[in-house]
Amino acid sequence: MLWLDCPMLAEARSSSTSGTPDNALAKTHIAIIGAGCASLSLAALANELPRTQLHIIEPSYPAHADHVWGFWAMDWLDRVRPLVRKSWHKWMIVTEQSHNVMHAVQHPYQAISRHQWLAQCRDQAVQHGVTFHDSLDAARLEAAADIFDSRPPKVPDGVMLQHFAGFEVRAPAGSFDESTAILMDFRCDQSHGMHFIYCLPFSDRDALVESTMFSPQQAPQPFYEKAIADWLTEVAKISNFDITRREAGVIPLGFFARHDPDLRGIGANAGAIRPSSGYAFGFILKQIHHALARVKEGKPLVFITPHRMIDLWMDRIFLSVLRYQPQIAPKIFSAMASRLSGDEFAMFLSGEATMGLRLKVILAMPIWPFLRALFRPEPDAS
Repeated sequence: MLWLDCPMLAEARSSSTSGTPDNALAKTHIAIIGAGCASLSLAALANELPRTQLHIIEPSYPAHADHVWGFWAMDWLDRVRPLVRKSWHKWMIVTEQSHNVMHAVQHPYQAISRHQWLAQCRDQAVQHGVTFHDSLDAARLEAAADIFDSRPPKVPDGVMLQHFAGFEVRAPAGSFDESTAILMDFRCDQSHGMHFIYCLPFSDRDALVESTMFSPQQAPQPFYEKAIADWLTEVAKISNFDITRREAGVIPLGFFARHDPDLRGIGANAGAIRPSSGYAFGFILKQIHHALARVKEGKPLVFITPHRMIDLWMDRIFLSVLRYQPQIAPKIFSAMASRLSGDEFAMFLSGEATMGLRLKVILAMPIWPFLRALFRPEPDAS
């Protein structure tokens, strides 16, 4: 996502384009501020917006580093499949006391490259006639144009964060079990909040290894790097490895107001990120999928949160537990992993849970921490 100040929004709304052919005047003009995942993922499907000219507003900023985006395979993600770097039908959640291997039949865990996805979306957008501009003024929008804002919400101090740093490493052949992803290994320093190692093995010698934390404050960079190195050498027993790529990031967790209350949002700026987990990519595409389905029914284009209200309520409780009682996080995820199948786990974290599955998750949780959290759920960020 791109941050972008737009002092000329009012002027853009009131300006008109002269000398435009009659057939273009019949089109609806839509502009999206920012050129991140949400904007480009929609632009790649511009052909599904009838009689619409889509404009992407992107300033010139330094290129973003590549990231690996993880998600579970779902129906609305079929168009992602050709770019999937690796799929895992098995994954592990490990604590000091337990080692749970989960198996999925219908919903494997998958990973793609951020750069590859955005490059494909941009190419498809150009093929569909989407235009790119460095400002709203340059787009020369007509007065009736719709403007959506993909800039991330403003994040106040003190909110819960998912923060991480990772190495993509190359080790000797046979170092990794490429059939099984490690989604959470809690055998690492828990003194600063919920902390786990995330390992995606792309082959028996190549893997992404991340140190991930959930807490209100980031740790110093050496903290993550030491956690990764310690896990590789002491837990995975890999002492010889080369770092081929690095990545890092921070994802705000919670409930945020739009970046600009006068503009409609899309993506993270329209509540796409799952508040309790930070998963974004799959939910952004789900949001777009639902928006285009409504357009096909003759309804206006609008982007709403892809999360059900009951799931958001559960997320408030869960975030409160992680904020005030992070030491029980390993027990929580171990309990989920032992009670759910891989497909159930994937459906729950992808927002596709049934009431029966939600009840199954609730019954797996330790009672007293969640009862206490009922009386102090995570509030809206302010």
